[in-house]
Amino acid sequence: MKDQIAKTLRIAALTLAAAASQAVSAAPLSEDEALRLGLSRPELAELDRARIGEAEADAVEAGTWPNPSLEYSRDETGATRETQWLLSQPLDLSGRRALRRKAADFRIGAAEAGNQARRVERAAEVRRAFHEALLRQESLRVIDAWTGRFAVIGTVVDKLARAGEASGYDRRRLERERQAAEARLAEARAGLERSRARLAALTGQEDGVEPDGRLLPEVPPDPAVLQERLARRADLAALLAQTAAANADNAASRRNLPEVSLGIGGKEVEDGASRQSGTLVSLSMPLPIFSRRQGDQRRSAARAMGARAEYTLALRQAGGEVLGLHRQATQLIQAAGRYRREAVAPAADLLRIAEAAYRAGESSILELLDAYRGAMEAELTALDLEWKARGACIELDQATGTYPQ
Repeated sequence: MKDQIAKTLRIAALTLAAAASQAVSAAPLSEDEALRLGLSRPELAELDRARIGEAEADAVEAGTWPNPSLEYSRDETGATRETQWLLSQPLDLSGRRALRRKAADFRIGAAEAGNQARRVERAAEVRRAFHEALLRQESLRVIDAWTGRFAVIGTVVDKLARAGEASGYDRRRLERERQAAEARLAEARAGLERSRARLAALTGQEDGVEPDGRLLPEVPPDPAVLQERLARRADLAALLAQTAAANADNAASRRNLPEVSLGIGGKEVEDGASRQSGTLVSLSMPLPIFSRRQGDQRRSAARAMGARAEYTLALRQAGGEVLGLHRQATQLIQAAGRYRREAVAPAADLLRIAEAAYRAGESSILELLDAYRGAMEAELTALDLEWKARGACIELDQATGTYPQ
């Protein structure tokens, strides 16, 4: 008996734990939580470290001294045997290696800024997926409410038909409209499932998570504030660092002092019974007669010029995008609010009037169905305007290199 009770308690505990787990997994997901989960994926951190690691490896390579070379020779001619060895080391007297290392350090900064820029892009992708799922969720709610009205009006039509006040056409027309509503409802559910699956993939959550938030965004800050944020945008900072690296490379290429190799070694000569030894010292350098690094200098100067031009163009283009997106977002927010007040809010009163008129025999079933469809389309149009306003705000945040944190 005690064993049976203990077994029952264990089953009950497991059932409660499973129910609690399902409740936690089914908890609504906010935009802030979606961003936190989407940006804290370990794969993203590994990708960031890999890109920084590559840039750091280039910096180590640029600052490393070239290896010394060891030369050994042995010559035997008759009774004479000559042996010599020489250890030589290239010396950078021009300072090119230090400038190359400086350029590589700038590229490490560019890689760090690039990682931040990719985080901004990832945040925008997560936010778009979150609000798309929220849009489809709200659209499904509207279409489901539209479909649910057919049960109410169907009862009215049946009652009027029994009283001889409704025709068979009303029933058939209502049935056809109901079938169209169910098809549209199925389509909305399928779209919602796809959006939820995409959101779950980006955040690492269980499939089927429900977004919880507000589709219509707040009015964005003043353009002057956005222009200040633009100056700190990560991809522009990366371009600026690349420009500095190109300038350092260009300065290195202009150092015309050739590389000198200094060597020291020994020499031993055996001629029968006599043996002599001495010290070897060598100094070598290329003579800049034909090649004076003309190609390297022109290439570095062109890269520096191109990097500066690319940064300037990107900065000016970003300023125009920010201004245009601010205007678009502001106008869409105003239009969405105005439409919801003027078109969606009165819809409930219009529906009551249409239903009362149909019951009183003052309007046809087509007019009633048109009122139902009009109310649904008004709500969906309002959601679409809010979604477009949200999308413009997400693009605006991305254009300024920011996201909610």
